[in-house]
Formats: sequence, C-alpha cells, structure tokens
Amino acid sequence: MPSPQPSALAALPYAPPPDRGPEIAYLDASLLLVNKPAGLLAVPGRGDGKDDCLLRRVQAIVADALLVHRLDLHTSGLLLLARGREMQRRLAGDFAARRVHKRYLAVVAGRPPADRGTIDLALAADWLQRPRQKVDQLAGKRSLTRYQLLGHDPASNRSRLALFPETGRTHQLRVHLQALGHPIIGDRLYGDATAADRLLLHADQLRFIHPASGRPLCIDSPAPF
Repeated sequence: MPSPQPSALAALPYAPPPDRGPEIAYLDASLLLVNKPAGLLAVPGRGDGKDDCLLRRVQAIVADALLVHRLDLHTSGLLLLARGREMQRRLAGDFAARRVHKRYLAVVAGRPPADRGTIDLALAADWLQRPRQKVDQLAGKRSLTRYQLLGHDPASNRSRLALFPETGRTHQLRVHLQALGHPIIGDRLYGDATAADRLLLHADQLRFIHPASGRPLCIDSPAPF
C-alpha cells in the first residue's frame, strides 16, 4: 500500500489575516462567542509559523477563554469559547449531546434537486490525500446534514443554502455538498478554488441553553459574502 501523501493544500504557507483584535459577538462571565475570520486557525497548528490563531488572539483579551469546538481554517463565523475549565466541560457536554444547534450559510455551484433535503453519508479520512475526507458507507462514521435553499441565481448558476449539521465530522459540510454534486464555491479541497477568493462557508448562528443562567441564547453573525 502506498504511503499517505499530504495534499498540495497542506503544503501551502500559512498566511493569517491581520490581527485587529477579536470580533466578539457576545460576552459574559461564563462564555463568549467570537467571529473567526476565514484563513485563521482556531488553535495553534503543527509546524513552524502556525502559532497565530483565534484562541491566542482571544486569550490576549479574555485570559480564561477556552475553546469548545472548532471551525475549518477557511471557514468563517461564530466560535463558542468557555470561561474556565468547568464551563468548558459543561459546554463540551452540550455539544456531545447535540444540544447546541449550528447553522451555516454557503454558496454552492448549481441548484440542489430539492428546496429542502437531508444528506446522510458516512465519512472517513482519505489517508492517501490527507487532509481530505471521503464518503465511505462501509468504514466511515455516520454523518447527517440538513439543507434549505435560500435562493438561486440563474446568471451565475449558484445557490445560497442554509446548512444544519446534525453531526460534526471533519469537513462534513464540504464533502456532503460535493457528494450532492454542488460543491461550495471557493473550496480548494473539494471544488474549484478559482471560483472565489475564499471558501464561501460561514457559521452564521448558534443556539443553545446558557449553562449558567438556563436561558435560551441565540447569536447571529451575518455572512460577509
């Protein structure tokens, strides 16, 4: 069996956006939500020159901030951070129990076959083309994404979709949309990188019960595209 080879994308130099301070969408004594720009790692990466990341930028302002989940390097949008280990433990439990509801906005090629639908395809790592993932109905982990058509532009033959991941696999939305035949615009791994100057995928809403107050919390972040 041939040795795994890193993709061309993995070899690209890391060029994070300028640090103008984190864009905080919500902050209290227990948690905060921050808008991650596209092109910025959520946590320090492997190798030299990859220390700059959202977590370190936030901790320069909120010292006790701890990450609860992640977004892909090229995905922008809302990230939830806990303040302190106990709150991190509670929020991580909410994610694991699927009590945190995530919505993404994406621009994709073409128009999906239905205005609403569900993509139920198991995913696994593509070790020969890492960091890519692939559909693998036999050995993969079950992965579920719901989508809703928000609009279609016949001139460009592109559609805006709201995406609701029911599971949180690596690259899930990107692989699922590619498998559906409608890759996300600007996707260097699973689509046409020349179609946009960034991946047109943005985490635009998080809904959950506040672990300290017990009140529903819904935070929105309009997509920058």
